[in-house]
Amino acid sequence: MKFVVTTATLVTEDGVPIDAVHMPGPRDLAIVMAHGFTQSWQRSMVWTIARRFNLKAGVVTFDFRGHGRSGGLSTLGDKEINDLDMAVHYARELGYQKVAAVGFSMGASVVLRQAALRDGLDAVVSVSGPGRWYYRGTEPMRRVHFVVEKRLGRLIARQFLHTRIDPHGWPFPDPLPPAAAAERISPVPLLIVHGDQDQFFPADHARQLYAAAREPKELWLIPDFGHAERAMDDQLTDRITAWVAEAVTEQAEQAEQAEQAEQAEQAGRPG
Repeated sequence: MKFVVTTATLVTEDGVPIDAVHMPGPRDLAIVMAHGFTQSWQRSMVWTIARRFNLKAGVVTFDFRGHGRSGGLSTLGDKEINDLDMAVHYARELGYQKVAAVGFSMGASVVLRQAALRDGLDAVVSVSGPGRWYYRGTEPMRRVHFVVEKRLGRLIARQFLHTRIDPHGWPFPDPLPPAAAAERISPVPLLIVHGDQDQFFPADHARQLYAAAREPKELWLIPDFGHAERAMDDQLTDRITAWVAEAVTEQAEQAEQAEQAEQAEQAGRPG
């Protein structure tokens, strides 16, 4: 059976058009892929990962606001929760029984917050995500802050990185921090993937997320792994895909067992 890749324009609840693509697969599982800051689904490194996921699952990937052909301005993970939420609902509307989200860097913080504050996900994977906001402890992150906070930096991002950044910053209060979001995700399974050579966020960010999260959770600290999409290879992509498939299957079995136990308990009660 031949599947046809299709593009779509999704509109978020706050009215931002989001450029998305659907790579069809078996209807039992879809993976929604959330890219990192300055990336796009049309970038070769992102597309390669999406195609690899598509070997075992349907895939929905998209450009966050302010990126690629999507509208709006990037808010560095704040309002992006609406973009991911729309992509998750789109996957559900396409008929997939289970939907997981895999986020990279900025996208990792977004999938954590979406899973904590909204519904619709059966498994969550954070790859190279921060554990807390405003981190400046590495040179790459200091450059990111320059790009975001300075007018010249935002101009450079627009012209050379094709990323349009909201100059107003975050409103008060700050978005729910990643570690606080991780704490709220249970009982949805959570996988945290991080490299010991991450140039942006040291491994203590991953440990912070893992310590905050409740079961079911898993932490993979990958030797010699760098940061986000750029560091991914086929082997790690396949390993993440296998974890997602197993996690959603186990959750479905546990839910069915719990439902059967409840039905048996009700049947045994006196009328």
